[in-house]
Amino acid sequence: MKKAYLFPGQGSQIKGMGFSHYQFSETFRKRCDSASEILGYDLTSIMFGDEDERLSQTIYTQPALFVHAYARFEMLRHEPDMVAGHSLGEFTALAVAGVQSFEELLKVVQKRAEWMYQATQQEPGAMLAVIGLEDQQVESICEELSGEDGVVVPANFNTVGQVVVSGHEKAIENVTDKAKEAGAKLVKRLPVSGAFHSPLMASANEPLNKLLDELEFRTPAIPVYSNAVGKGSRDPEELKNNLKNQLMSPVRWTQTVQNMYDEGARLFVEVGPGNVLQGLTKRAIKNISLAGFD
Repeated sequence: MKKAYLFPGQGSQIKGMGFSHYQFSETFRKRCDSASEILGYDLTSIMFGDEDERLSQTIYTQPALFVHAYARFEMLRHEPDMVAGHSLGEFTALAVAGVQSFEELLKVVQKRAEWMYQATQQEPGAMLAVIGLEDQQVESICEELSGEDGVVVPANFNTVGQVVVSGHEKAIENVTDKAKEAGAKLVKRLPVSGAFHSPLMASANEPLNKLLDELEFRTPAIPVYSNAVGKGSRDPEELKNNLKNQLMSPVRWTQTVQNMYDEGARLFVEVGPGNVLQGLTKRAIKNISLAGFD
């Protein structure tokens, strides 16, 4: 039975995540401490602190999730047959597969988080989850409403009947009414600081891609499934190009896990805090086994 390892993205962070592992696992503790040295601040004080305000800030959330999931994977001592990550989690998947070192990708994640935060200040926006409509219905609504009130696009195809849209504030407000008229069961604003995976991330995408171009990606031992296309690959240049397209493209998570299933995965293991990806995967595919290591 093939095993697919899944790594979560922003929104899965939990106050105190990894605290017990840091106390009792030398592997986890060393990885966190080395990450703090690279980042230039005490990451564990943010992960384990009493207040979750800083942990919820993009510039800290992304490095924290990347480090937690990678360090947790190192504790498992099991080898997956394929890997994927949701948005930020794709960087974890690439590190686990050996495409680039943990240290180098952590530096990229840190800059990515900073540039994304800056983009939200330059181009304020919002994100909205639409539950109960077909993907094509949501795509049509976005196409119809993008115009004078700004841009709105599908950002995450999370699972069957769940699509997140992203864009300018007024356009997002218009989606709420239109989606309800079309029969959506639930339309919910997400507690995020900007319009991720949309054209509003253009100012972050340019420097990020320049930074990625400076890295030499290696051939991974196992397929890595990219958000932008939902397909697996072991070609370094293809994986880099997919990653360069990720920030302004929708996360095709439904397609990703369905392709993993089609290519033999029967056990899907979420490595990182929370169980968001287990829930999405369960709704997208029937008759599979799920596990989580937070």
